[in-house]
Amino acid sequence: MTIIYLVRHGQASFGKSNYDELSENGEAQAKLLGQYFKHLFTEPPYIVSGSMKRHQQTTQISLKECFPQAEYKIDGLWNEFNHQQVFSLYEPRFAQPEVLKQDVFQEVDPRAYLFQIFDQAIARWTNEEFHHEYDESWITFKMRVESALHNLCTELANKQPQEAVVFTSGGVISVVVGKLLELSVQRTFALSWSIANTSVTTLKLVNGEPQLLSVNEHQFIKSKNPDLLTWL
Repeated sequence: MTIIYLVRHGQASFGKSNYDELSENGEAQAKLLGQYFKHLFTEPPYIVSGSMKRHQQTTQISLKECFPQAEYKIDGLWNEFNHQQVFSLYEPRFAQPEVLKQDVFQEVDPRAYLFQIFDQAIARWTNEEFHHEYDESWITFKMRVESALHNLCTELANKQPQEAVVFTSGGVISVVVGKLLELSVQRTFALSWSIANTSVTTLKLVNGEPQLLSVNEHQFIKSKNPDLLTWL
């Protein structure tokens, strides 16, 4: 039996031209994650990282705290969907990330406003009528994530490590959980909105099949430094 830990990357650079880079908060979160893993694991787990910069930064910073010599596999199947394109095709003004950030923080309740925009943009992306407009449609993204999970489970069934860690993104984790719980698209992305940066979602691999154990564990951040807890 193998336990799989799906980790959302640390806080990235929301509202900047290059989102795909950890913020200062994100680096601190990744460091806390590594310290948590140091107490959790007695030996290096099998490690996979998405190929995005924020995935690999989170991987490298956290491993420095627990298993600095550990190697990891890079697999782009675990990459996030292009959320910036999803926003910009919903509202062309949002092709400039700075404009979205400015709009969000002008609101009385920025998080509620961003959730509303996110929900409407995702609704358009997942509508079959518009699939042809996106570089990666919702259906293609979903199939990619399910392939990543299938490939990982096959590999782990052969290698049989005690633990495996995958550094990925919130949308990816939501699709995995949505598949295991048979959630609707709407409920899947509502879940995505609640997944904290560097939180851990845990699966158990039994006879080659994944079973969900826990979702969005982030107490290791809350107990050490609550101010570092973020969802964007």
